[in-house]
Amino acid sequence: MIKVIITDDHPIVRKGIKQIIDECHDLEVVDEAAQGSELIQKIMNNKYDVVLLDISMPGRNGMEILKDIKRLKPEIAILMLSVYPEEQYALRALKLGASGYLTKESVPGELIKAIRHVAGGGKYITPEVAESIAFDFDKSNDNPKHKNLSDREFEVMCFIAEGKSTTEIARELSLSTKTISTYRDRIYVKMKLKTSSEIIRYALKEGLVE
Repeated sequence: MIKVIITDDHPIVRKGIKQIIDECHDLEVVDEAAQGSELIQKIMNNKYDVVLLDISMPGRNGMEILKDIKRLKPEIAILMLSVYPEEQYALRALKLGASGYLTKESVPGELIKAIRHVAGGGKYITPEVAESIAFDFDKSNDNPKHKNLSDREFEVMCFIAEGKSTTEIARELSLSTKTISTYRDRIYVKMKLKTSSEIIRYALKEGLVE
């Protein structure tokens, strides 16, 4: 039996995923967590085969939590789930040790297939991500500006690229507007850009937003 823990701050999302998994005889949702600190505590005291981890979490985001888990329990398979397009986060997640990445728009059958695959020690990526990895490899000598950003800075940059205001981003990430402004200023410096409009144009050019 493959033991799964679901980590998402939305109860209705956890319930929906649990219903999908409960239909499979070889999978079992044995635990849930609503935030990163709760997940860390649980994996230190219990045994799980697969962690389903949402990227967009209040406070510390899923990418930061991913790094903590791989440091504390490197043997656990982590399947990242997100509302964000794969091209935004999949490569970063895999490089940090995730076993796979799926958007929440994926069909139930693909989720089940991914859980089984990563539980067996494999890496699960969609054909689109595989193509992106190949493209990234071909451009390995290039260094896109956003590659210099931290995971949190990259997350804030994507929100800016989507046209969200500082207040909206702060509310989305459960951080203060002052903190978001600090991240924004760091992004401008690291990417050598001056305005939100330039970030939007850059993100569109790099295919980070649609």
